[in-house]
Amino acid sequence: MSNKSRSKITPKEIILSCIYGPLIVLQLVLFFFFYYNYLGIDILAYIGWILWILSIIFGILPIYTFRKKGGVPKGQSYMKTTKLVDTGVYSIVRHPQYLAGFLLIIALIFITQHWLSIIAGTIAFVAFYIDTLRVDTDCIEKFGEDYKRYMKRVPKLNFLLGIYRRIKYKKEI
Repeated sequence: MSNKSRSKITPKEIILSCIYGPLIVLQLVLFFFFYYNYLGIDILAYIGWILWILSIIFGILPIYTFRKKGGVPKGQSYMKTTKLVDTGVYSIVRHPQYLAGFLLIIALIFITQHWLSIIAGTIAFVAFYIDTLRVDTDCIEKFGEDYKRYMKRVPKLNFLLGIYRRIKYKKEI
């Protein structure tokens, strides 16, 4: 298994993060300071809160999973894994922190229900998605064939499919 790691951030990544980052911040500002449930559709606000909680879970679990199972050198960032992790949250989705970002964007749209949040969220969602297109390539470079096999088993972002596959796989064992 190869253990190469990309060290350079590309201009495309910088541009994308300069697009989606401020737009997500705009959504948060709209939520915290101006608009909550603007249209008064309570069910959307409740769904938004559920999505926000899921985003927190998918955002935090990888930190612990990588530290515990990823062979992270002492004193290094949890992202400096030396082993392919395919257990825990990584047995459900390949990129849980990206999923957390998507869930947060959607949650803020549902909670605020304001046109500005919808526009900002939609643009942020697209830019964020474009940013995810490179991550599997980076992981293939780092972990090789093991990662390609992992890609066949575990969905990129679809946690519902990932849960279904995990349950189905456990029944087959």
